Amino acid sequence: MDPLSLPKLKQHNSLSNIIAIFLSTMAMLSKNLHSTSTPLQLLLVLLSLQRLFLFQQWNWNPIFHLLLLSCFFLVYVLRVGALAFKPPSVYLVDFSCFKPPSTCQLPLSRFIQHASSIISFDSQSVEFMAKIVASSGLSEQTYLPPALLSSPPKTHQREYIKEAEMILLPLMDDLLTKAKLSPRDIDILVVHCSAFCPSPSLSSIIVNKYSMRSDVKSFNLSGMGCSAGAIGIDLAENLLKTNNNCYAIVISTEILSAGWYSGHERSKLLINCLFRMGSAALLLTNRKEASKTSKYRLIRTLRTQTAFDDKAYLTAIREEDDDGKLGVTINKGLLPAAGELLRSHMTILGLKILPLTEKLKHVVSVIRKKFKDKEGEIYMPSFKTAIQHFCLPTSGRALIGEIAKGLKLDGRDVEASLMTLHRFGNQSSSSMWYELAYMETKERVKKGDKVLMLGMGTGPKCCSCVWECVRPIAGDSNKNNPWRDCIHLYPVEAVSSISQT
Repeated sequence: MDPLSLPKLKQHNSLSNIIAIFLSTMAMLSKNLHSTSTPLQLLLVLLSLQRLFLFQQWNWNPIFHLLLLSCFFLVYVLRVGALAFKPPSVYLVDFSCFKPPSTCQLPLSRFIQHASSIISFDSQSVEFMAKIVASSGLSEQTYLPPALLSSPPKTHQREYIKEAEMILLPLMDDLLTKAKLSPRDIDILVVHCSAFCPSPSLSSIIVNKYSMRSDVKSFNLSGMGCSAGAIGIDLAENLLKTNNNCYAIVISTEILSAGWYSGHERSKLLINCLFRMGSAALLLTNRKEASKTSKYRLIRTLRTQTAFDDKAYLTAIREEDDDGKLGVTINKGLLPAAGELLRSHMTILGLKILPLTEKLKHVVSVIRKKFKDKEGEIYMPSFKTAIQHFCLPTSGRALIGEIAKGLKLDGRDVEASLMTLHRFGNQSSSSMWYELAYMETKERVKKGDKVLMLGMGTGPKCCSCVWECVRPIAGDSNKNNPWRDCIHLYPVEAVSSISQT
């Protein structure tokens, strides 16, 4: 070998060592870079690497020490930058559920009598609705608005506004009183109602009634169905990520008088039988000090939909019948379409929240079935390994039973859903909050527990929210709680078994 080439070779080897050391150092520092790492911990990693280099007799070259310091500085700056741009946590300060007055209660016998007195219903329609209500799992204490208790029902704009004010204003008052806030403290307002979309909007009605600030960010969602509650939370979360130190109110409601159907088509009469009065309001915030006083922290939201598929899209649609009467058609393909949507949604959610052991069990069972045991069953992960409480759609006992079967839930897991359906009926997007209120009143939610809220609506679309309880809430759950005067009567054994769905 040419002696003149030796310095070049040594220089090349030195450069290779420097590059290798730089990459390995960055990899090791990155491995130890997480949200809880402190500068001292990173410095200890740096010193351990320096000792390694001294052991390898590389200390003669000052460039290695400079390289280590550069790596430390670069990784630490990246860490500080990542934390600086991390979105603030979103907390649920409190929530309120509307309980209608006793004058709006509608026992089954009164429902049949009332429906029989409505000229637009023939005897076959009344008989069909009576049969559906009797087998629906609804109690004798569900509620309808005053406009629908009139004979004939009052289904015009003025009554819709009256119903909205009857529900929304007491709900706002209760929530603001619980949180000890003024309406002018609210920065974001999201209101959603599927069937009724007036102009000015429902959110504008609230802004007007409470003289809220001129810069309040108000939104009004309509046509989203029973999934709107979770979708409203998802919208508010995204707004809170980009607006610091804010309070957001999300209101879930349904104006039943605007969705009443007065025709003869059975697929449209189902709405009259299952939906009942209800509404919920929740206060969200991203303020740091709220971490000590709030009830829950929002961990994750997820949205999926299958509106791109024509068959699924038409399973529930609002349209006129042959006589020009408006109503929501519920087709027979709704349950299969909901099952496919739920399967897709929970698969994605499972990948994000399930523990690694559950994922591995599923993967191993799939591989075994494909290559070894063709007749073996694929292991379905248990969501109970990650979630302690479930708030499911109260669209009917059949749907609750199918969801429970797919998620491996038992009777206690779906108790809140079945009891909410029994006591209050299907309250559309607000039902999940009555379920959470049920569990709070039973004092089942403990600090550290995870709660899954699942909403499914027309489209079809599915949206879920995962909450973590951040403080003990036993004792304050009886304040203006819709279950306060009847919780001792629940669960009702006759409707608590999901095997009967």
